[in-house]
Amino acid sequence: MSSPLYAAFCLPSSPYLSKFSRYRVTCCSGSQQKYVASDLKLALHDVLDSIGTDTTFAREAREGFYSQIKRLSNVERETSISINKCVDLGKTALHIAAEDDSLISHSSVPLPVDALISQLDDLSVGYCSHYSSGFRSSPESVLESIERYLFDKKGFRRTNARNQLIEPRSLYLHSVLTHRTGSAVMLSLIYSEILKMLRIWGLIDFDVEISFPLDLYSLPRGYQKQKSKDSDQPHIITVQMLLEEILRNLKNAFWPFQHDRSRSLFLRAARAANCIDQLNSGDSGLQLASAKAARHRLERGVWNSVRFGDM
Repeated sequence: MSSPLYAAFCLPSSPYLSKFSRYRVTCCSGSQQKYVASDLKLALHDVLDSIGTDTTFAREAREGFYSQIKRLSNVERETSISINKCVDLGKTALHIAAEDDSLISHSSVPLPVDALISQLDDLSVGYCSHYSSGFRSSPESVLESIERYLFDKKGFRRTNARNQLIEPRSLYLHSVLTHRTGSAVMLSLIYSEILKMLRIWGLIDFDVEISFPLDLYSLPRGYQKQKSKDSDQPHIITVQMLLEEILRNLKNAFWPFQHDRSRSLFLRAARAANCIDQLNSGDSGLQLASAKAARHRLERGVWNSVRFGDM
């Protein structure tokens, strides 16, 4: 990047900011097959259509998700999110949110993915506006300034695992951008997107890793990869791990059978099905109520109970 353009990036009022804030680049794997929407076999959507539920926007969102993950080779799946170049993780997460939004809200318009991507990019632009002088500092200082900007100035904070079940909006990227409260995986994604844009714009030239918090309270933190230690390795989150964690969190939050968390999701459902017709001596009233409520909602197509999960 030339020095005049570099200087323009660092000026809050610069027209380059608005011009380049929309410049998102992803690579295409050489082994990528041509994407065809008809490749998708969406049994759930077919069933919903058959009972009168319009799944047009849900299908479009799933196809958008599919178009992104089709770019992943086996090697790229294991790439750290902080250096990923082949999948637009922001768009991928928003396509997940768009599918759920269309099915749950029954909205007559799709979730505005492109507008939300612009909102996500604006975080990177805002950082450049407030910390332009920081790019001449050490890598540690740059990362500290990003975290001050994200977690102090912009007010992003982490929700705990228990609250995710009560208020699942912390698991959707569009909601996290609006309410500034999100899961560890969503905050890690936003952090990595800022790093990606700064790297695209040529404003950072050192290798960065994001340390994903393994406890219930910490925030994701960046560190210079050259100074990493063996103890850092378990905290590195790959592209596949991030996508799996997003989907796993949503599945846990919306599973209709929320009692007895020591069991797997399948065993909870099987146990609930067994409790519908008979109440054994070891079963609680809550388990019976949960099972009956879940079956009643699913039969009627009512999807609005957070307490007992939401299919």
